[in-house]
Amino acid sequence: MANFELEKIRNVTVIAHGGAGKTSLVEAMLFDSKATDRLGKVDAGNTVTDYEPEEIERKISISSATAFCEWNGYRINLIDTPGYISFLEDTRSCLSITDGAVVIVSALSGVKAETEKIWKYACQYEVPRIVFVNKMDRENANFDRAIGEIETSYESAAIPLNIPIGSGDSFEGVIDIVNMKAMRFKDGKFSADSIPDELKPAADKYRTKLVEKIAESDDTLIEKYLEGGELTDEEIHKGLREGSITRRFIPVVCGSAAGNIGIQQLLDTISVCLPSPLEMANITPIFGVNPRNDEKIERKPAESDPLSMRVFKTIADPFAGRLTIFRVFSGVLKADSTVYNSTRESREKIGNIFYPLGKKQVPVQKAGPGEIAVVAKLKYTKTGDTLCDMGNPIRFEQMKFADPMISYAIAPKSRGDEEKVSTGLQKMLDEDPTLKFHRDTETKEMILSGMGQVHLEVTLEKLKRKFGVEVEMKTPKIPYRETIKRSSRAQGRYKKQSGGRGQYGDCWIEIKPLRGGANFEFINKIVGGVIPRQYIPAIEKGITETMLGGIIAGYPMVDLQAKVYDGSYHPVDSSEMAFKIAGSMALKKAVQGANAVLLEPILKIEVVTPDEFLGNVIGDLNGKRGKVQGVEPMSGGNQNIIALVPMAETLTYANQLNSLTSGRGMYSIEFSHYEEVPAHLAQKIIAERTKPKEE
Repeated sequence: MANFELEKIRNVTVIAHGGAGKTSLVEAMLFDSKATDRLGKVDAGNTVTDYEPEEIERKISISSATAFCEWNGYRINLIDTPGYISFLEDTRSCLSITDGAVVIVSALSGVKAETEKIWKYACQYEVPRIVFVNKMDRENANFDRAIGEIETSYESAAIPLNIPIGSGDSFEGVIDIVNMKAMRFKDGKFSADSIPDELKPAADKYRTKLVEKIAESDDTLIEKYLEGGELTDEEIHKGLREGSITRRFIPVVCGSAAGNIGIQQLLDTISVCLPSPLEMANITPIFGVNPRNDEKIERKPAESDPLSMRVFKTIADPFAGRLTIFRVFSGVLKADSTVYNSTRESREKIGNIFYPLGKKQVPVQKAGPGEIAVVAKLKYTKTGDTLCDMGNPIRFEQMKFADPMISYAIAPKSRGDEEKVSTGLQKMLDEDPTLKFHRDTETKEMILSGMGQVHLEVTLEKLKRKFGVEVEMKTPKIPYRETIKRSSRAQGRYKKQSGGRGQYGDCWIEIKPLRGGANFEFINKIVGGVIPRQYIPAIEKGITETMLGGIIAGYPMVDLQAKVYDGSYHPVDSSEMAFKIAGSMALKKAVQGANAVLLEPILKIEVVTPDEFLGNVIGDLNGKRGKVQGVEPMSGGNQNIIALVPMAETLTYANQLNSLTSGRGMYSIEFSHYEEVPAHLAQKIIAERTKPKEE
């Protein structure tokens, strides 16, 4: 492999909403740069970066994938990312280690909600961007409309560097605004020509816009321009690069990824308008902390600096083992070396090093600053971890992934496969930090949580393919509780004679409701020895075990005080078991007269939604028996809604919120308290719970 100077490396994440053409664009760039010898198609399932069977079947990117190419002396590392709402945390992880981004905007649908969200991620990491207006060869493609939407949505000047020649079936190439040439394409190859007369006015208009924007950045240039002087090609290229890297404006190019038109111009634009790792380090310096004393330290993107790198992707492969993909920020990683994981405080042995090219790997002996590489079979390292030189440790800030938004109960289809399910999912959790998996000790269910229903479905498809175990998904059980609303008294008397020694236990108890989450309180008010002291704990045990199993619907009882105040015993037949049964009998009878009710968990939910969806979201929350506690305005034209909603109404809320807000809403939940279930709903729940017992 050729070694590239740091100034000639470009790390580029390709981002957009689902279906915008990210994978097709990466495929075209790899083909035109001769990194591959055929142009794959998403519909044919033969692209470099969509290689997982689940991606091929659904024809969407589910997981980010990395590839690389060489173009006019530049090394371009490309990361193809997911665009669907359920998988955007993977995209965010990629943006956290990148130096630039190509944002695809469809000439048909313009800027979509997911693209807006991803754009905000890029702003968070201060990543310079260029925009590629795709699908110019499709019917109803409109370049000017796309430019307008870009400026409105991204609140920044969009500066076209090329404009289309025709659109739809007549789209045949682009006009290069920088060099004022017409580029006509055929079979992926282009020829330069003079600009057609009918397009000259549009080209002149965009050329003027470009030159004015560049001149604005420099007093000398603006003075030269206002005096009627022409900017030189060198001044234009320099100003174009400076304006893009500092994000003063957004360079825009256009073409067709599927038709392989305008791709070479995009590659040129990446080389000119996006920063090298060295330039990116000047924009956002590489800081971390010394894990030994938490002091802030800086790394320079230089081979002479100590080794530091961050893992941004993990792949669980049942054959190759765990694959760890990382970005080197400083120093040099060599094959067959040892590094220090400062996040986990452990050493890792590095074997072979590879450059990733989709599912293929190209072996290399070392990886230097700015490079993206992959190693296999690290023992402890996970996504987000820092790997570094043992003698000069550094720890980068770990990325905090969003909490899961939806949960389902899962169960293996084959009895006895519970252990295989658990083992397989634990490995997949290493691959995908947005997944959560646990066993609910109360409902005895295995609960899988993720960012959306499609996310969980894909996870279970992978589980079947990679680890050979099938499971089914179902709505998880709600952890209801039972309690009482008034005091009641009852006797529990257990007497049994079956020849020989009998069983006898007799107690009177009074129960009353407790408030403030006291859960359970037992009081012994026996006087005069009517029940011997040694049998009192047995009565309490009988009561607590019965409370655990519930009485009206089989859910645990809470917020109850039980007082034993009278009873009797037999000097021969009484036993701890007899009084335990008597305590249970007394509680069951007392509950019948204590107005027992069901309680349900109430969640505090915070929903962030754009202004235009506020009414719809609040109306939906009200329809879910929610109680809106307040609405707070936020920056960026968003509103934060705080509400209390029953858990039973939120199990599939992620899907509903996406539908209500076109994928632009986000929410977080936490447990708040328990509250009485409305009577008409409680009757249904009790009937459903008691029906199986009756049958």
